[in-house]
Amino acid sequence: MRTFVLRLWLPDRPGALGAVASRIGSVGGDVVGIEILERGTGCAIDELVVELPDDTLVELMLAEVGQVDGVDVEDVLPMAESLRDPRLDALETAAMLVGASSPAEAVEELCFHASRTVGAEWGAVVALEQGDVLCAHGSPPGVAWLLAFVEGSRSSARLAGGGHGPDDVVWAPLPRAGLALVLGRDRTPFRARERHQVSALARIVDTRYGELRRHSARAVHPSAPG
Repeated sequence: MRTFVLRLWLPDRPGALGAVASRIGSVGGDVVGIEILERGTGCAIDELVVELPDDTLVELMLAEVGQVDGVDVEDVLPMAESLRDPRLDALETAAMLVGASSPAEAVEELCFHASRTVGAEWGAVVALEQGDVLCAHGSPPGVAWLLAFVEGSRSSARLAGGGHGPDDVVWAPLPRAGLALVLGRDRTPFRARERHQVSALARIVDTRYGELRRHSARAVHPSAPG
C-alpha cells in the first residue's frame, strides 16, 4: 500500500465528505486520516490521508474525486513518513520543546519541529533587534528579507486589524525572547489550523527560552532575583 496526503476544497455541507470517501473507495483507496485545516464562507479545506494499492491509481482517484459537486483538489503528495497520530505527535513535539536544556537547543528544536509539523520547505528563527538568523532549516531567504517580511506583516496586521501576509509563508513571534519564527513552502498555502499550530509551538518555546535564560543568569549570579 502507498500513502498519500490529499488536500481538498469542499462544500461545508452534510454528505460532501462522505461522497469524497465513497469515490476514493471506488478505486480501492481507503481514507485513514482526516484533518480540517480551515472552515468559513460555506467551504472547508480538509486534508485526507489516503492509502492506495499502488501509485498508478492516483490519477484515477483524482478524476473520481473531481466528479463530486463543488469539490476541488488543491494538492496531492506522497506521505514522506510513516502514518502518525497527529494528536500524539503534537504532544511528543511539545514534550521535546519543553525538555530543551539550553536557549540555543530550544530554538533549534523549534525550527526543526515546527517545519516538520506543517510540512514547511524552509524555516528560520531570527533575532529581531540584532538582525541575526539563530538557526535555519532548509534554504530560507536572507536575513534582510526575513526581517522585512516580519515587519511588513506586523504593519499590515495593525492597519487591517488582522492578516498574515503571503499564503505560502507563516510566522510567529517569540516576544519574551525577542525572536520570530518564519516558515515557508512553495507548493501549498498555509491554512488556519497550521498557522495556529506554528503559533502554539512558538509560545511553548518562548516560555521555555525565558526559563532557561533565568536559570543561566542565576547560575552566574546566584544572588540575582529569580
